[in-house]
Amino acid sequence: MVGEQPNIKKWVVLYPVYINSKKTIAEGRRISAAKACENPTCLEIVDCCNYLKIPSAIELDKAYPRDFMQRGRVRVLLKQEDGSLYNPAIGTIHNAFLRE
Repeated sequence: MVGEQPNIKKWVVLYPVYINSKKTIAEGRRISAAKACENPTCLEIVDCCNYLKIPSAIELDKAYPRDFMQRGRVRVLLKQEDGSLYNPAIGTIHNAFLRE
């Protein structure tokens, strides 16, 4: 329907600390430091999602649970309703191990 807001509650949550190369795994980083970037912001993550044509929504009023001073998070939608990826170049952890 036109003008209807999407339900973002089921989208994937991405906190900037997940991809911060300055953080340790114990502090919340989830990818290797070599692939991470230094001190990303929510706005930079949303800009990247827009460039990759992945639906995203920014939530500036939310905080990272381990560090409540770290404000903001991004919700991203990787899959369409039919299960196909919005951008096939950007996969999920579940399809990274599938063989073609």
